Amino acid sequence: MTDAPPERAPPDRPPSDALWDGLRRLTAARIGLARTGASLTTGPLLDLRLAHSRARDAVHEPLDEARLAAGLAGLSDPVLAVASAAGSFRIFDAAGPRPPPCRRCRSASASHAGRYDVVFVIADGLSARAVQAHARPVLDRVIEALRAKGWRIAPLVVVRHGRVAIGDAIANALGADCVAILIGERPGLSAADSMGAYLTYKPHAGTTDADRNCISNIRPEGLPYADAAFKIAAMLSAMRAGRVSGVRLKDDTVRLLDGGV
Repeated sequence: MTDAPPERAPPDRPPSDALWDGLRRLTAARIGLARTGASLTTGPLLDLRLAHSRARDAVHEPLDEARLAAGLAGLSDPVLAVASAAGSFRIFDAAGPRPPPCRRCRSASASHAGRYDVVFVIADGLSARAVQAHARPVLDRVIEALRAKGWRIAPLVVVRHGRVAIGDAIANALGADCVAILIGERPGLSAADSMGAYLTYKPHAGTTDADRNCISNIRPEGLPYADAAFKIAAMLSAMRAGRVSGVRLKDDTVRLLDGGV
């Protein structure tokens, strides 16, 4: 009688759908997608293509300056509308990740120059719909908090075809010590309307990204409006107190949001 072959360990089994469902509630990432052979099944594949189309549409959607300015009414008098030196979206889009035309302001609005503590700039960046949707709720809270502390706030500036560094030129033209630019971030497959805020103390022609502080993913499903406004106001206050920004400024807002001392 021959010996029976040794029993083999059962193959690893994939986690159950219930486990994946629990993990999906914690992230917007695409995890545990069903497959058929070497490809995704029809449902996840169509969802991926839809997300890609939405991201692409967000990049090409033009900024409606008039509607945005009207939505900001009451926060600033006046609301200034300017344009970058990029005369078209084709120039803006093809100029590379740091396109010089999109960093220069074609209209400096020097007639509104003064002595201000901060200027808020709203630019389309790579998602006009992001600032159309999220700029007003955030600015409502930030401006109220800063005015309560006696900050001198420059007129709001809306920029078409603008990138982050265009805020430097605007701050210099208006005479503002700090600039906070709210801008549409590059759309991804989980969010086409994410807004970022870039804060700089004493911006100038030689300012680099190392001199800025970034607060990203501002949207109801990401960083909520109230938390984003708190972080912006707290970071601006720390900039003015320490006369620095960027890598030389420590971000303590997470600890403060969590109730730390």
